[in-house]
Amino acid sequence: MSEDVALLTHELLKRIHGQVSRMEGDLSDLKLRMTTMESQMGEVISHIGHLGTQVAGINRRIDRLEERVMRIERRLEPIDG
Repeated sequence: MSEDVALLTHELLKRIHGQVSRMEGDLSDLKLRMTTMESQMGEVISHIGHLGTQVAGINRRIDRLEERVMRIERRLEPIDG
């Protein structure tokens, strides 16, 4: 009877060991994927920063164009007098 319990315990421990081994592999894969995602997220944040800089430059150009149009419109206004 005790030999049966020992064999059963041994089989259960082998199964548990196999499951733990698979879980360790899965965890390693998840860590690698997470590291890759963190790297990609950093690149996305960097691109967003560059886009903000580009938008600011475009806004400056629009502001200058608006000033030029206003000067042109003032010159074209009829002079009362």
